Amino acid sequence: MWGRNVYDSISKFLQFQLTVNIVAVIVAFTGACITQDSPLKAVQMLWVNLIMDTFASLALATEPPTEALLLRKPYGRNKPLISRTMMKNILGHAVYQLTLIFTLLFVGEELPQAGLSAPRRL
Repeated sequence: MWGRNVYDSISKFLQFQLTVNIVAVIVAFTGACITQDSPLKAVQMLWVNLIMDTFASLALATEPPTEALLLRKPYGRNKPLISRTMMKNILGHAVYQLTLIFTLLFVGEELPQAGLSAPRRL
């Protein structure tokens, strides 16, 4: 039961970390190529990495095993650690996050600011 729980926790940790790192690398590289300046400075990247590692490791260490883990078949030795479903989740979440980040980066100033504009004079 504990072995399966550790395996599941490691899989979740990898999925989270790979998604965050893929997005961070693409944002840093693409932003630097397009704007000639990195949208994330080195210290900001370190903070993002520190926070993401902390939350992910806490989630990895605090999830207790359940009896339902024993109801499924064990994984084989040759089963890849990153399955097709995990890869689809990683790429799907990365595309979603990249869309949101690039929208804010390149079009963010043109988005309406609700309640933050100065009052109009008549």
